[in-house]
Amino acid sequence: MSASALASDTGTWQLHTGAGCQLVIGRFPPFAYDASSGGGPVVHAPTNGQGLVPLKVPCDGLTIPPLDGQTARLFGLPLPPGISVQIEPDLLEGHLNPSNGELRLNFRSRFRFTLGAAKAPLYQASDLVVETALTSGRVQGQRHRGQGQALNGEGRGRLVGVATIAPCQDSWLNVFLGLPDEALAVMDVHLIGPWS
Repeated sequence: MSASALASDTGTWQLHTGAGCQLVIGRFPPFAYDASSGGGPVVHAPTNGQGLVPLKVPCDGLTIPPLDGQTARLFGLPLPPGISVQIEPDLLEGHLNPSNGELRLNFRSRFRFTLGAAKAPLYQASDLVVETALTSGRVQGQRHRGQGQALNGEGRGRLVGVATIAPCQDSWLNVFLGLPDEALAVMDVHLIGPWS
């Protein structure tokens, strides 16, 4: 990926997420997460004075698949029917370094655990607010750590992020998850632009 391949004015690329993602919450083992149906448009601005390309993903056009029996596995088994975690994004923006493919996106979202049918759940927990910096570099928290991968010449890479999860208004969920604690996200991404 090189700076010469990038547009000199504001435009739109596309971001797609992959099948080989993971989510780790607190002391729980990793969830294997197939996010291959996710993604959205990425608005980019001209390269700034630091050689970085500012990026913003409008949340109204961003799709993040829920963690459920179709997309998530624990110990190799799909989540039981009726269990779902919806992910409602509030912010996804950052920058790309076109000289080396390094990508950083600030991410804020609400995670919503439900039990039962999606339209009429038997139980819906209070939202968990998750805020982190997803990066193609290395992250290190108190409990979790991860290593990302810079975008290659086709715009493919891996982002990682560690977030501190604060307690929510639902005491049962706080006890079950052991909140406050950390979460680790591992996200395979494909940024589709003029180099693709």
